[in-house]
Amino acid sequence: MKNRNRGKVSPKWIAILCIFSFALGMLFSNRVWTPPESDGRIMFGRRHKQERDLASVSDNCDSKNSQKEDIVGEFNKAEVAIHSLDNSIAKIQSELPSIRRTEAVPSTSADSERNGTRKKAFMVIGINTAFSSRRRRDSIRETWMPQGEKLLRLEQEKGIIVRFMIGHSATSNSILDRAIDSEDDQHKDILRLDHIEGYHELSAKTKAFFSAGVAKWDAEFYVKVDDDVHVNLGTLAATLARHRLKPRVYIGCMKSGPVLYKKSVKYHEPEFWKFGETGNKYFRHATGQIYAISKELATYIANNKRILHKYANEDVSLGAWLIGLEVEHIDDRNMCCGTPPECEWKAQAGNICVASFDWSCSGICKSVERIKHVHAKCGERPATLWGALI
Repeated sequence: MKNRNRGKVSPKWIAILCIFSFALGMLFSNRVWTPPESDGRIMFGRRHKQERDLASVSDNCDSKNSQKEDIVGEFNKAEVAIHSLDNSIAKIQSELPSIRRTEAVPSTSADSERNGTRKKAFMVIGINTAFSSRRRRDSIRETWMPQGEKLLRLEQEKGIIVRFMIGHSATSNSILDRAIDSEDDQHKDILRLDHIEGYHELSAKTKAFFSAGVAKWDAEFYVKVDDDVHVNLGTLAATLARHRLKPRVYIGCMKSGPVLYKKSVKYHEPEFWKFGETGNKYFRHATGQIYAISKELATYIANNKRILHKYANEDVSLGAWLIGLEVEHIDDRNMCCGTPPECEWKAQAGNICVASFDWSCSGICKSVERIKHVHAKCGERPATLWGALI
């Protein structure tokens, strides 16, 4: 009995343990359990945060959509601008050739500068001359070149322009320049070029002639002649007229001589190495005493004169400028007849020569003394020129 009483717990301790357990439970419940009011506030806070997040996302979406719309708008504007630029470029490209033709070369004519127009012509003939060649010029005026009213009539009725071409001296307003000006006042047959005269500057002078000719006259052909060559103008006009429907022609006596590499010879070519091995020949080109080119080729030279390379010999230079173009080379041996008796025999046979000179002198030997004789034996009848159908 005594042992059984020892195992029982006193009611007093049971009451104390119950109170302690209740207090401990209340304390624990206050720390981990959130009242309904607090839970509501938390839920409300979370919901408010979610709404703000959604609003932020919506704003971001709206912003991105707006940015996309802005980008699309800018792209459309850029596309329109590019299209407009393409049209402008195409228009400029279409207008460029005509602009270059009219602006590439300054006009040498006061009338052309004032009126902004060029005179129509069939052919423009430039007779290459020098300050010291007054007697040669006078001998041509007395033979195959019309003077005074006849020269003006030739221009008006036939569209044939004939001028001595010469540049300027190295000294401004020198006695040489004044003498040429005085001579032109008398004869009205000299074309002054934007060029400084010099024997080794013939290639540059040729470019200057085509530039001035194209600027002043709208001609079908441009012809270069030396001042010691006899020319039949009517026969020349008839010869060129046969080729007037061809767009690009280069007419003359074609040759292909050896490239002269020795410094001691007259026509030495300093750039001989460009033509290949020693002993090679030049490409085919017209002899320099007389040749003709059509309008498109003269315009090409005028527009590109600053970048066209000049060789020592003027006829080689012209051939080089044209060799890479779509050009028809026409070899006409009537443009390089010999002086009497050769041109005389041809005239008697009814085959009048276009031009006559001596190959040995690269022109008529002692032309001042002999050109009248050549004209008497080989010259065409006046009706050939004035009756020419151009």
